Amino acid sequence: MKWDSNLYVQKHGFVAEYGAELLDFVPCDPRQSILDLGCGVGTLTERLAGRGGRVLGVDGSPDMVRQAKKLRPELAFEVRDALALSYCEEWDVIFSNAVFHWIHDHERLLGQLYQALKPGGLLVCEFGAAGNIAVVEDALRQAFARQGVCYTSKFCFPDAKGFSQLAEAAGFIVEAAFEFDRPTPLKDGEKGLYYWARQFYREELEALPEKGQEEVLHGLEELAGERLYNGKEWVVDYRRLRFIARKKTS
Repeated sequence: MKWDSNLYVQKHGFVAEYGAELLDFVPCDPRQSILDLGCGVGTLTERLAGRGGRVLGVDGSPDMVRQAKKLRPELAFEVRDALALSYCEEWDVIFSNAVFHWIHDHERLLGQLYQALKPGGLLVCEFGAAGNIAVVEDALRQAFARQGVCYTSKFCFPDAKGFSQLAEAAGFIVEAAFEFDRPTPLKDGEKGLYYWARQFYREELEALPEKGQEEVLHGLEELAGERLYNGKEWVVDYRRLRFIARKKTS
């Protein structure tokens, strides 16, 4: 996924705003180390810095990490692949918001996280659940088909039961795992879905000429409008999975 960090900052701040609710599950302890996995531009890393002695934000996007360092030079950020973290019992807490649905190999991911946590360490995360943005995905599939393109979703939206089973197989003790709907209003009124799709489907759109891109985006608006546009703003059919687990102490 290629990210436009400037567009993300301008149009998609709601991702971090909703993720702020997760901070309540992270204890405050100046002795603890916290890894913010998939930190983006560092909005929540900054909040996490008040909850631990050592906090590091990592992201797979060099553009996001550059923006994070520019916006928050007092904090530490690194480019890291979530599937190749190479940490061994280094972190007391791993925090992650709106990241895991971008990763298809959840079994490998959970193995990496388990290895990275200290014994008794805490995993706090939230991401797209089964059924997330189903209306958008269906409308987009139809809009691309009009251009002769077969769209296949790049996302992995698990249910709580399946993800919990994978976590337990990796060695985690699951403390909480539940799904919930979160209808999410977008900025920019009638152009909200247009800008949202420009960011999150950037690679798929850029495979088409500019005219084709515009036709897909307008088709998306047409096909999803009846269910997601209320006459003033777009409200996307988000559905989330909140997950809290601990590494065994021995």
